Parts: sequence; structure tokens; C-alpha cells
Amino acid sequence: MAVDWRAIYRVSEIKAIHSLIIGKNQQNLPHMNYNICMEQLTVLLNAHPVFTSLDEKDRSLVAKWAVKRELKKSERLVMQGDVWPYLFLVAQGEVDAVKVSSEGRNLLVTTFGTGELFWGLAFFQEEAPLLATLEAHVPSLVYLWHRQYIEPFFIEHGRMSWELCRLMIQRMQRASAIVEELAFQPVAARLAKLLLDNFENAGEAAVSRHLTLDEMAARIGTTREMVCRALYRFADKKLIDVTRTEFVLTDKNGLRQIAEVS
Repeated sequence: MAVDWRAIYRVSEIKAIHSLIIGKNQQNLPHMNYNICMEQLTVLLNAHPVFTSLDEKDRSLVAKWAVKRELKKSERLVMQGDVWPYLFLVAQGEVDAVKVSSEGRNLLVTTFGTGELFWGLAFFQEEAPLLATLEAHVPSLVYLWHRQYIEPFFIEHGRMSWELCRLMIQRMQRASAIVEELAFQPVAARLAKLLLDNFENAGEAAVSRHLTLDEMAARIGTTREMVCRALYRFADKKLIDVTRTEFVLTDKNGLRQIAEVS
């Protein structure tokens, strides 16, 4: 007689996993009401392509398996090199994936925003270490699923697995674009593109210097010294004005020409 895998659910096990995931640092954080959390998570699951193929009963069960984790700004969800067999969904805020080199340099690989899903390598391959540190860019809320509890859903629901594969392809395409930029674009071009993105997102010709030199360096894969030199070269060429508090765009076409250099 086949065993119903849903019957293995035991509250004590979930509580034990919850305790390990949230850690002692979470005890002083304000927690959302349980019903509000479940309502929020249900809305996210209903909207995400990976979960939309599930019926209401199974989505409700997936929601019950989730473990909530609240993160302060710059708090780490997991460290590079850890074996972490979890799938996670960002409910609020942003989570950065930061790769650290052996020399201690940081590269911001990507940022996951509200509604985005990602995973540790060990979710698919046992004992595989994580390739980047995951940390909160701003105060954030994420939901986690351990592999052993959610894997049966992927095995049972082919459409769910198909959508996860599609998501993996999108991540691979993004990773390829990052590698191409780092391999073929000089630092000045990468910095120019970062600045243009910031101006476009702000919709203004002036943006505050909300990123430190180290953070800008991490986003384009270089050092703070190289960022500083490039910024002042841009200023010398009258492409931007650099003040203590903001960047002012003065020659968008000139900055775009540099950004397009490869």
C-alpha cells in the first residue's frame, strides 16, 4: 500500500527547523500576525508561475510548510560556502547575492525583490556549497522551504517542475550577461551603465549618493579606488557633476557612449 507523503508532516519537526533557521537574533524582532503572514504568502503563491499549477488545497499545504524569516538591513540569510538545501521566496524587501573572492573583494551578483524565488545549490545537489552570500539589502521578509518537505510537490506536479526549470534558465541568462559584462566591458563602461540605470530609475538628472564606493564597486566587479578614479574622469569630461551628496547628469549621450563600449 502506497504511503501518503503528506502524512509525514509533524509540527514538532517544523518547529525544530524553524528554530534553527531563524536563530536567536530573531527573538527581538517584531513578528507579523500569523493570519496576516499566511494571507500574504497565499497571495504570493497564487501569483508565482511555479505555484499557480497547484490547486488551492496544495497551495495551502505549501504555505503551511513555509518558515518565515525576518531580516534586518545587511543581515545575512546564509553565508557563501554553506550547505543550504532551501528554496526561498522574498515577501518584502530585497535580498542581495554577494560573491566574495579569495582576496576579499565583493561582487553583487544579483538582487532578489518582492515575489522572486531562488534556492541554495544543495536544494538540488546534496552537500553542494552555496556560491554566494545572501543578505538583506533593506529590512526584508522571506519564506523558506527545506528540500525534504517541498521536493514531493515537484515530483508529483510536472507543471510546477517545468516552471522552476524555466526560472532556472532565466537565472542562467542573467548570469551569462553578468559574465559577459565583466569579461568584455572595461570598468568605465560598467560604471557608466550603473549610473545611467540609477538616473533612469530615478527619472531625474540628479540622484543621491545612496551607494557607497564599496557598494558601487561590488555591483560592477572592481575596487573602490577604480570607481573613484572613473567617477572623477567622468566629471573632468563634464559627463556628470560629483558633489558630496549627489551625482548630476550633464551629458547623457556622452555617458551612454562610454556605457556601450565593449
